[in-house]
Amino acid sequence: MSQASDLHNKAMECVDLAMSARRRGDDEGGRRLYREAFVHEIEGIEALEERERLEPWFSVLHRSAAWLALNGDLPRDAEKIAAKALAQDPHPAVADELRDVLEQAIARLRTPIAASA
Repeated sequence: MSQASDLHNKAMECVDLAMSARRRGDDEGGRRLYREAFVHEIEGIEALEERERLEPWFSVLHRSAAWLALNGDLPRDAEKIAAKALAQDPHPAVADELRDVLEQAIARLRTPIAASA
């Protein structure tokens, strides 16, 4: 679990940098850093899955990865991660948050391309 925890911590460091970038008005830099955080979180999930699926850690990492994907403008990835976690009977305290990110991802995916340009 320490590898998954270490990767989660790396992801959260990227989030701090992403939030700073967005506060400075660097939306593209923020988006890039959220995507980098997403990659670290996915690596953490994979490390956890190799050993065993521990709750609520499994659900929490998926929730985090889904939000990171959404913030990194990767709504399809957010949708897939949230749906995967919900299909695994997640910890009840996290399930509603997974549903929230899933709803937001679906809403973004349904937005016509012309409207977002």
